[in-house]
Amino acid sequence: MIFLSHNSKDKPIVEPLAIRLRDTFGQENIFYDSWSIQPGDGIINQMNNGLDKCHFFFFFVSKNSLESKMVSMEWQNAVMKSAQDDVKIIPVRLDGSIMPTILLQTLYIDLFSNGLEVALKQMVDVVQGTNNFQPQNAEFHNLEAVCRNNDSKLEIAINAKYYMEPKSSFIIVLVNTHDQVEVRMKQNGMSNVRFFPEISLNNGINACGWGISVSEATVPGFPFEIIGESKDGNKINLVTVMHEVSQNQWEAIPTLIM
Repeated sequence: MIFLSHNSKDKPIVEPLAIRLRDTFGQENIFYDSWSIQPGDGIINQMNNGLDKCHFFFFFVSKNSLESKMVSMEWQNAVMKSAQDDVKIIPVRLDGSIMPTILLQTLYIDLFSNGLEVALKQMVDVVQGTNNFQPQNAEFHNLEAVCRNNDSKLEIAINAKYYMEPKSSFIIVLVNTHDQVEVRMKQNGMSNVRFFPEISLNNGINACGWGISVSEATVPGFPFEIIGESKDGNKINLVTVMHEVSQNQWEAIPTLIM
């Protein structure tokens, strides 16, 4: 049994959730007062019935529910029951209210911050025993290019943010042609520079590329610095910066233009 503990003032938010949960688990498996307590029923008796059968107790935390004596009685009874029986208490945060102290150790569902659809999925996952982990850092990039462009001069600092990158091989992709721009390392030293006259990107842009590589690794705190200078005074148009992740395989890295 799923018990939905809430204040009646919060029904505009709670009822759509109750209906969606009913569609998934069946009305007979959800205690929601609007259909679980009918005219002629004893309110306390029906609530006790629902709590006795309850396995998942969703407490909708809001200013309204925290000020309600009836709702307080429901969730406090559920806390006592959870210490003896197989009852899982899951707070669902509806507004900016502070969670009751006794529930602070419980990971809550944050509808207030994440929205109704995310909260509903998490509620369903809890009941079905599905891990509701949602990746937040699926797109990871260790390298980042910070670029300063004053039209006729381009300065690029490629930073390793977390760990050493053993292969320091990059392509600076520009709209300009080889006759219009010179690209080189800022530091004096041995580097291999080669020109790519045609680069076709996934977004349909056709451009040119200047490949620069050195034998040293790119390490945190020591950026790989590149200079581009206009030969004819025209603006340098940067498209992206790419890193060689394996032989002849290139990936664009996040590029911040200052």
